[in-house]
Order: sequence, then structure tokens, then C-alpha cells
Amino acid sequence: MEGEHDHVHLLVNYLPKVAISNLVNSLKGVSSRLLRQQFLSLHKYYWKGVLWSPSYFASSCGGASIETVRKYIEQQKTPA
Repeated sequence: MEGEHDHVHLLVNYLPKVAISNLVNSLKGVSSRLLRQQFLSLHKYYWKGVLWSPSYFASSCGGASIETVRKYIEQQKTPA
């Protein structure tokens, strides 16, 4: 996982029978609940009353190795 001020990059290994939309909704729901419990002042960053926007982008990595994808995600860090 890596992130920037307005989005995060996740490398997720999941069963092919799981719908990507259900996976994303579960990740957003659980992470939102846990973050709101841990950071009580998080409400000032809400988007229309919620922590996460309803949008997402998902892409498969084809024949790329996990290590190649992991390096790509790590390179997405915002330069200091």
C-alpha cells in the first residue's frame, strides 16, 4: 500500500470468485470505520459526509510478477 493526499494504491490478492466491486466496498467500509474510531477529528476530511468517494480504479497486472507490481506501487510515493 502507498498513498498520496487524495488516493491510495493497494496491491490486493483475492479469490477470482469475489466481485471487485464487493471487495472495494468491503475495504472502504471497514477502513472507514476503523479510521474514524482511531482518528476522531477525521470528519473534517469527509467527502460529502463520507470518508471515501464512491469511485475506484482497478486494473489487473497480466503477466507481471508481484515484485514488479510492488515496485511500481512503491514508486508512486509523492517526492518529499
